[in-house]
Amino acid sequence: MTDGEVTPSRADARRNRALVLQAARFAFEEQGLGVPLGEIARRAGVGAGTVYRHFPSKEALFRATIVDRIELFTDTARDLADVPDPGAVFFRFLSSVVRLASRNKALCDALEAAGAGRFEPSPGVGQDFDDALEVLLRRAQEAGAVRQDVGISDLRALLVGCLSMERAGPGTGSGGGAPGRMTALMCDALRTERAVTELEVESAKRNESRCGVCGVAIAAARTGRPARYCSGACRQKAHRTRERTRQT
Repeated sequence: MTDGEVTPSRADARRNRALVLQAARFAFEEQGLGVPLGEIARRAGVGAGTVYRHFPSKEALFRATIVDRIELFTDTARDLADVPDPGAVFFRFLSSVVRLASRNKALCDALEAAGAGRFEPSPGVGQDFDDALEVLLRRAQEAGAVRQDVGISDLRALLVGCLSMERAGPGTGSGGGAPGRMTALMCDALRTERAVTELEVESAKRNESRCGVCGVAIAAARTGRPARYCSGACRQKAHRTRERTRQT
């Protein structure tokens, strides 16, 4: 077989690999590790066999799509290691990681799994990120901007938890308030000074009231008497409470 016959085959393989990686990156960002390989193959316009030829498992493909993202965070942290005002730099870096990663379900899943010891993006990549982050933490502590009793394991746990809450967003029961609110609370928990970030006051939504029993937000009726309870069960509880009060 001549070189002219071999080269197109190799070029096709490279093209297919790039298509699979691009499709996987978008799919994982949207759905995380739970996305089926068949869905990725469909998005890439190739067969499932083509995906498996380049990546032996979904985890291997997942790993390939996020390594460059984590390496970018690591490189940024290393570039900031000698920048003046280490306290401000540390908090800006943490906020940036949360802001960027919370938009990416794949990164959230990877950082959460890595923090729990269930996943290593690539040999040394997770440790490199921890090491670079620890340098920023130590410099901020030496500058008196971060409390001394915080270690890298504490910071990693806070980071993963904050990512989860920011991604959940308001109204889900897991987070709350405007984007960045949980990040501000996390940063304030790490500070040494008493001054904390002034958070936006969470105002009640228009036409919204709260149940008189459980406090759950309920929408006011457009016509007629405004609702006082969120459900029949709470209405019954309120009635029983009133009856007990009358009897005493």
